[in-house]
Amino acid sequence: MEALKVAQLAKSFGARQAVRGVSFTVSAGETVAFLGPNGAGKSTTMRMVAGYLEPDAGEAWIGGASILSERTQAQVALGYLAEGAPLYLDLSVKAFLSFLARTHGLTRVQTRDAIARVAADAGIEEVLGLRIEMLSKGYRRRVALAGAIVHDPPVLILDEPTDGLDPNQKVAMRALIRRMGQAKAILISTHQLDEVEAMCSRVVLIDRGQIITDTTPKELMATTPSGRLDEAFHALTRGEKSGEKSADKAGEAA
Repeated sequence: MEALKVAQLAKSFGARQAVRGVSFTVSAGETVAFLGPNGAGKSTTMRMVAGYLEPDAGEAWIGGASILSERTQAQVALGYLAEGAPLYLDLSVKAFLSFLARTHGLTRVQTRDAIARVAADAGIEEVLGLRIEMLSKGYRRRVALAGAIVHDPPVLILDEPTDGLDPNQKVAMRALIRRMGQAKAILISTHQLDEVEAMCSRVVLIDRGQIITDTTPKELMATTPSGRLDEAFHALTRGEKSGEKSADKAGEAA
């Protein structure tokens, strides 16, 4: 079953076409890596899918609900961890998670149980009573993940989920994502290619706003003599055009 469907999404910023007719699907029980160099259109695509950015064209469905015409229903089915996700720093971790749970319509009892569940999953039980402003970057990232899954959504979009985590925290995060991926549809954007091999069953590779391949990590690695994912990534994206200047400036990265 296609829990997430993206069809012909497009977005321009002035004269720059950031996303050009992007289409793909993610089924329940599938974890898909959404990869591309900086400025390729990854974050712009994910923001459109999540309903935070209006597309110029195209459509997306989350759990069968249109992100354009049924946005509230679609967003209820989605857990979205944005890169650098904003947090309410003056709230305690528990108060923040409670706020998000109640916003999604959970009852008081459901909220209590949900907080206990995500605190254990994200490894933040010992900091529930602390204000978020007191936490390290790694703990803040884990709190943001807990907030994304507090309502137990069937679809997850995770943008750099292990950013700021130490090696032990990364191992725990990967294990959690693998476990959730047995039932949920998960789309992950990451620059850590070892995470792709560890967690993902498919790779959707985007460059210059267009999908250039949709395959398995094993098949992608088989395209290079070394069998390495980083070399396949380099060959298929603008990395092979090392003599050319990128069309995108660093400040325009999407």
